[in-house]
Amino acid sequence: MQIERIPTLRDNYTYLIVDPATNEAAVVDAPEVDPVVDRIEALGVKVTKILSTHHHPDHSAANPALAQRYGAPVYGYVSDAHRIPGFTHGLEEGDTISVGELQAEILFIPAHTRGHIAYVFPDAVFCGDTLFSAGCGRLFEGTPEMMHAALNEKLSRLPDHARVYCGHEYTESNVRFALSVEPGNRQLQAKMDSVRAIRAHAGSNWHDAEDVEMTVPSTIGEEKATNPFMRPNSPEIIASVQMQAPGTPTDDVSILGAVRRLKDSF
Repeated sequence: MQIERIPTLRDNYTYLIVDPATNEAAVVDAPEVDPVVDRIEALGVKVTKILSTHHHPDHSAANPALAQRYGAPVYGYVSDAHRIPGFTHGLEEGDTISVGELQAEILFIPAHTRGHIAYVFPDAVFCGDTLFSAGCGRLFEGTPEMMHAALNEKLSRLPDHARVYCGHEYTESNVRFALSVEPGNRQLQAKMDSVRAIRAHAGSNWHDAEDVEMTVPSTIGEEKATNPFMRPNSPEIIASVQMQAPGTPTDDVSILGAVRRLKDSF
C-alpha cells in the first residue's frame, strides 16, 4: 500500500492511496484540483474512486472536477448525499470498499459532523477531522458523548501500529495544548521535541511542504499515549480540568467535553 500525502489549502492533507499491484488509486478528501492532479500524473496511476470523510468544503470541494476528469465515483456517508459535492455512492458502518486489491472497512465516527466516517485499511486509517495527531475536531454537529464513542470505543480499538492519516497539520498546536493539561506525560514531552524538530524547517508555502515539515502520520498507539481526548481517565488531566473548570464530573465523557471546551479557547 502506497500513501501519498498531498498538501492542500493552508494546512490540509489530501491523500492518494495507491495499490502498486494494480496501479489503481483513490483520492481522499480533496479541496483543490491542481495539486492532486499533479501528483496523480507524476505517478501515472489510475484513479478509480474519490473518497470523502465528511462534507466540509475543505475536504470535498474538488470532488466533482476530479470525478469528471477520471470518471470516478464519489463515496461518502449515506446521509450526506445532499452535502458532499459530486456524491454518487453512500457508505455505512461495516461496509467495505476496495482500491485495487486493497480493502477498507467503514467506521461511522460522527461528532465533528453528523455524517463523518473513517476508511480503515489493515495498517492505516483515514479519519478526516475526527482524530488529529494529539487532538480531535471541534464538535460542530455532535456531542462529547459522540466524540468519546468515536475515539475511545471505535478508533482506539484499532491495532496500535495502525497509522493515523488525519485531515490537517495541527500537531504542534495540539501538542502545546495537550501539555497544558498533562504536563507530566513524558511521551507527550518527547513528542513535542520531535514535532518542533520536524516543523523547524517549515516554509511559508504549504504546497511546497516536504517530509521535514509533515508530522502526519502518527499511530493509534501513539495517540492513546499522548492525545488528551483519548486519555480522559488520566489523573493529571482530570486534576487539570477540575482546576480550570471546578465542579466538572470526573466521568470520561464529561472530562472529554471539558477538555474540548478548554481547547476551543486555548
